[in-house]
Amino acid sequence: MAKRRDRRLVQSSDRREPRGDPSTQVDQFSESAASDRKLIAIFILFFIVIPAVSVLVYRIKYAPNTYGTESHARQDGRVKTDLKYEEILSENSKVSKNASHRQYTYPVLAYITPWNSKGYEMAKRFTNKFTHLSPVWYDLRSQGTELILEGRHNADRGWISELRMKGGALVLPRVVLEAFPSEMLRKKKLRDKAIELVVSECKEMEYDGIVLESWSRWAAYGILSDPDMRNKALKFIKQLGHAIHSVSSSRSSKQPLQLVYVIGPPHSEKLQVHDFGPEDLQSLNDAVDGFSLMTYDFSSPHNPGPNAPLKWIHFTLQLLLGTTGNARTLAHKVFLGINFYGNDFLLSEGSGGGAIIGRDYLSLLEKHKPFLRWEENSAEHFFLYFDDENKKHAVFYPSLMSISLRLEEARSWGTGISIWEIGQGLDYFFDLL
Repeated sequence: MAKRRDRRLVQSSDRREPRGDPSTQVDQFSESAASDRKLIAIFILFFIVIPAVSVLVYRIKYAPNTYGTESHARQDGRVKTDLKYEEILSENSKVSKNASHRQYTYPVLAYITPWNSKGYEMAKRFTNKFTHLSPVWYDLRSQGTELILEGRHNADRGWISELRMKGGALVLPRVVLEAFPSEMLRKKKLRDKAIELVVSECKEMEYDGIVLESWSRWAAYGILSDPDMRNKALKFIKQLGHAIHSVSSSRSSKQPLQLVYVIGPPHSEKLQVHDFGPEDLQSLNDAVDGFSLMTYDFSSPHNPGPNAPLKWIHFTLQLLLGTTGNARTLAHKVFLGINFYGNDFLLSEGSGGGAIIGRDYLSLLEKHKPFLRWEENSAEHFFLYFDDENKKHAVFYPSLMSISLRLEEARSWGTGISIWEIGQGLDYFFDLL
């Protein structure tokens, strides 16, 4: 615009016209300047202001849903490694008022146990945080030469109705296959009976499917070391999956029932013959809707330490899914296990101790007022204390930071998560979900 204005002035002087009235020249210059200012204003409006506003609106409207900016716990600065016991005691019951907003957008499977009533309450309170709820209700057992499904007495239809009024989480009770595998897997009559018992129970009780646990039992019986029996085991899971998928949900005729299968982590750096591996994952892909991966219980009273080291979790996912190939594409079907319980291990005078839940942990904090430490290698908080008999203990229990890092790990792979179990945690854990 400045060049255009300068060019007009030069042309006017080059023509050497009579000078005329000075006031007329001033008026002409003023009109030209005013016109130029209008053009400049229009240019700024259309080419600078409007695009800038558009970009700002877009960024606000379509900003990524990261819990780094939205999580109530993170906003309050509670997700940190430098943690004091007083903060846990004063903050653990404080949760976001918006209990239905999801921070973790991949599938979330939550286990509930009948011996811990708090889990039932947490499921109702935070039902919209979950996509799948699995009450631990059933066992499929051998009884002589027959099979029976036990656990109907645990089932709570009123609780299921309340859940369904509040949200859309699927209810898939867990069924543990306790039947003798050498008999059941070899005999077609028993395999068919097992499938009939499970499918009939789903229909009658109007479940959305089941979570099946059998692999660890089969490994304990030693049958997975036999290639023929291993193939029979995989074939049974496929048959069960197809039978379950043939039934529509009572809530929607277009939605088939689902089968989630429980799998354990490998126990060594290389997959053993009894381990569930990438080939098994691909083999069951069409028959199974999800795989509940038990990435916890890394340590024990005989080998005290962290509950689930983060590096071990990463290694487990790498073994199961690989870094490339078809298995990696199935990451969305994996529910990465996260523990909401902890352990109190005895360190002196032999081994001992065991699992603790939220109320136990809070009691230990109140009594011993410990110094909490952050263990970098495992990415877990722990503390030490001496009991009334002067015996040394180590306590490992989840924290907001440890859970947050495991959610980040799951998110980086594109997996869902499974929680064992929601009645064992602290209330503010749910702010991260």
